[in-house]
Amino acid sequence: MKTRASRLAFGLTHIVLCSGALLLGHAGCNGSERQSTTSADVAAAAAAAEGNQSDQMPVTARPTAENPLNGERAFAYLSQLCKLGSRASGTRGMTRQRAMLVKFFEDRGAEVELQEFLIAHPLTGKRVRCANLIARWHPETTDRVLLCAHYDTRPLPDRDPNPRRRREGTFVGANDGASGVAALMEIANYLPDADLEVGVDMVLFDAEELVYFDGFRGERGEYFLGSIFFAEDYRDNPPPHQYRWGVLLDMVGDTDLELLQERYSMSWPDTRPLVLDIWRTAARLGVEEFVPRSKSGPVEGFIKDDHLPLRNIARIPSCDIIDAEYPDAPFGHPGSYWHTEKDIPANCSGDSLAKVGWVVLEWLKSLQPKQQ
Repeated sequence: MKTRASRLAFGLTHIVLCSGALLLGHAGCNGSERQSTTSADVAAAAAAAEGNQSDQMPVTARPTAENPLNGERAFAYLSQLCKLGSRASGTRGMTRQRAMLVKFFEDRGAEVELQEFLIAHPLTGKRVRCANLIARWHPETTDRVLLCAHYDTRPLPDRDPNPRRRREGTFVGANDGASGVAALMEIANYLPDADLEVGVDMVLFDAEELVYFDGFRGERGEYFLGSIFFAEDYRDNPPPHQYRWGVLLDMVGDTDLELLQERYSMSWPDTRPLVLDIWRTAARLGVEEFVPRSKSGPVEGFIKDDHLPLRNIARIPSCDIIDAEYPDAPFGHPGSYWHTEKDIPANCSGDSLAKVGWVVLEWLKSLQPKQQ
């Protein structure tokens, strides 16, 4: 394992470029109802997304093969992560998780690197040591694909209906934190023997949401600090390889999984083909959970997540695979498990993890050599 101590990110200000304009705000695994961004930027992206519907493909929900990925094993990974308790940035749970994941990926043939950086704790101002975890297969290949998820958890279940639990509870982030990681872990079992035309990097982002929220002071902290750091380092210190695509997995463990096409990903001309290709792969496999449409409305379905820094800072065409309704209510609405103590393994499904992993793995296999 390599550890790379990168430049100081202490007190980093969150500025995300989106749809050609500067967006000053914050979000994390969030729907547009929580954005400080208003009409102009989202409206432009909405117009782009709605203006070209001709390449939407019909649903073909006839299973053509049996899923080789192991849902029970993927669920066991998710449960193992959650048993560590809170995995918020800088906590003992995060340190234990990181050590476990380094060994896991090394045991599956990956070259592992820790990209270290510092941030300011949003409540105390003290330095918090963070690290993005990068696992590479076939690192000599310069044409590469980036698969990613965040592996930190929210510090508290600050959307729980019980006010006391919002202040004192434990947030284990089974869906929002562990599900993307567990799906990538399951995919990793197949990468050493996969016949791929591209190299694969898995990146687990730290400090995606070291954010505190209460009804009086609002939110304190910044989102996406790990992915911003990764994106800026990729831009400022270009590596010998180039990422052809980036695919973010977030909140993919819902027992009632429904994966609509996230609207930023569909509105950007460089990422729309990526989304359509992945959803076509799902249709070919008969995975109905990948629904070939987006939410409608002026702002619905635009989700700020780690794919924004990847695309807008690093210029890596990246999409977000995410189920924004958990179990069937949008972020922050009554009945949602998002950022509550109900985000536990019992409300997640290994079958969902295996289906997402299968689609991503088969999509990787379908990629052809890049034309020179």
